[in-house]
Amino acid sequence: MQQITTSHFEYVQFMAKFAKDINTVEEFNMRHAIFAQVDLEISAHNSMPANYTLGHNQFSDWTREEYGNLLGLRHAHNEDHPVVVFDESNAADEVNWVTNGGVSPVKDQGQCGSCWSFSTTGAMEGAHFVASGNLVSLSESNLVDCSWLNHGCNGGMMDLAFRYAETYPLETEANYPYKASTGIFACKYDKSKGAVQVKTYNDVTPKSSDAFKAALQNGPVSVAIEADQAVFHQYTGGIITSTSCGTSLDHGVLTVGYGVDAKVGEYYIVKNSWTTGWGEAGYVRIAVADGAGICGIQSQPSYPVTN
Repeated sequence: MQQITTSHFEYVQFMAKFAKDINTVEEFNMRHAIFAQVDLEISAHNSMPANYTLGHNQFSDWTREEYGNLLGLRHAHNEDHPVVVFDESNAADEVNWVTNGGVSPVKDQGQCGSCWSFSTTGAMEGAHFVASGNLVSLSESNLVDCSWLNHGCNGGMMDLAFRYAETYPLETEANYPYKASTGIFACKYDKSKGAVQVKTYNDVTPKSSDAFKAALQNGPVSVAIEADQAVFHQYTGGIITSTSCGTSLDHGVLTVGYGVDAKVGEYYIVKNSWTTGWGEAGYVRIAVADGAGICGIQSQPSYPVTN
């Protein structure tokens, strides 16, 4: 008979909190073992001095394969797109498009590799806010179902989604609600209901914090990061400063500003698509560093201009 441990009770509490549906002893034992290992890693990290904390969330009992399926950034083309050079001389000390009113509430991509679509809609929502003063929540499923250059829940790229929205204005979230799935006949797009269209889209000078901050003066910016390490997927708060985050890009998110911390220095404010239960109410702060940046955040910044 298997001995019941404190760890088992903690895992049962975890299952209840995150509404885990586990029907067999075999699956319980498998996922409990993952949870227990993650718990050890969290405790080890949080026992040492660091600028950020780790903790349990919906991913604490996922396999590497399950978590990998969530990271849907693809590198499927070698598109040569214009790089816009911004004036870096007058950058503000801090920028926050959330408090400025240009960012919609944190969303949930579910168990679908559609992160690229959330990064895209977030950048388009911000650009439309800058252009019109109105914040409109746009449809990720419009892109997941209909942006044929991308691969739905199997991944995609923000620039390819911007290209789609040049011809097909996106519907609103209200008109085309999100579903964490896609299929060959899933597209239900109605162009007459298109609300926001991309006029053009551009890349920001890569691997330059000054260029990136200058771009953020003008609105939120889509970025690719590496998100497959515990430093990111178990993040609960603080400022990620660790290079262990990596720079092998696999996840699309939205940078919505930057600020300054008295201890760490400058950091980026990043909106994720994993519910408000992850990170800092759905956000993560990532330290500003040279080159590709922490988690590779300065590797591929891009943004749209909308109607």
